[in-house]
Amino acid sequence: MRFFAAFFVITILLVGIGCQSSKQDKDEQNKIRVIFDTDTNNELDDQHALAYLLFNQATFKIEAITINTTSSGGGIDLQYAEAIRVLQLCNADTLPVWKGADLSYQEILPTIESDRYDGKDAVDALIKEANKPSKEKLVVIAVGKLSNIALALAKDPTIAERIRLVWLGSNYPEPGEHNQNNDTIAMNYLLNQNIDFEMVTVRYGKPSGTDAVQISKQEVNEKMPGLGPHIAKPVIGRHGGEFYCFGDYSVNLFEHYLMHSDSKSRPLFDMAAVAIVKNPTWASVKEIPAPLFSNGQWIERPDNQHKIKIWENFNRDAIINDFLACFPK
Repeated sequence: MRFFAAFFVITILLVGIGCQSSKQDKDEQNKIRVIFDTDTNNELDDQHALAYLLFNQATFKIEAITINTTSSGGGIDLQYAEAIRVLQLCNADTLPVWKGADLSYQEILPTIESDRYDGKDAVDALIKEANKPSKEKLVVIAVGKLSNIALALAKDPTIAERIRLVWLGSNYPEPGEHNQNNDTIAMNYLLNQNIDFEMVTVRYGKPSGTDAVQISKQEVNEKMPGLGPHIAKPVIGRHGGEFYCFGDYSVNLFEHYLMHSDSKSRPLFDMAAVAIVKNPTWASVKEIPAPLFSNGQWIERPDNQHKIKIWENFNRDAIINDFLACFPK
């Protein structure tokens, strides 16, 4: 009798463990697979976008972080080092980080059949993750220039149908914008590919773009100190100093950033790109025939069968409040 009772208990425990494991597997399958492509050391919005992504791993399955270089923040090593700082401060430094394009798409393209070329590690990671069997497309959240993604498609065109590209960039329908200007040829190449392309607009100085997703220095000083997990060994910030959590590093980043407006606020452009993947209701979206950018202006192509999505009219309060709420207590 005791044998059967013990057998019954063990059976129930094993079934319980199996159910829990099955639930965990299902939860993992329901997560959004994502690669975050970033020029991390450019200003300060990349760092906050990366931290926001890291603290939302209940929603996102982060396959890799890939790095690129734009005209601000130094070369690839400095961009990479800043990404590592953020990962360490968010207690997430086991995630893979790959160095990508220092140069532009056009400069690197003639070399991509060689054994080593500028950006190869990031390009290989993008191709590898895109080719993994999955019910859903790999989401590439790109918050810098588009060189890495363009090179990956040039190297393996088949991944175009496996990727959803969400790019923070452009003042569309007006010219200009940092990420766009740093590799316009890469952007135009991707606009001509059969890839899901979503443009998260910047629109400097206008309420309809991510420029409206602003946080004030006062708000940062009041709400960010001490936020996030506290690590045992301090991280040396890019401006010096020792930091044990991301919240304190955020305050330091804002302290060293020159505000260009009387409001003493700073847009967190890149964070909005992560936010609308998490919750699409935090902005409006429309579909248009894919345009091209030429001679300093957008060229509309109304007969183009390839459509892209344009994100605009972002809910600043919802995005900023969700960011402040995402830090582990």
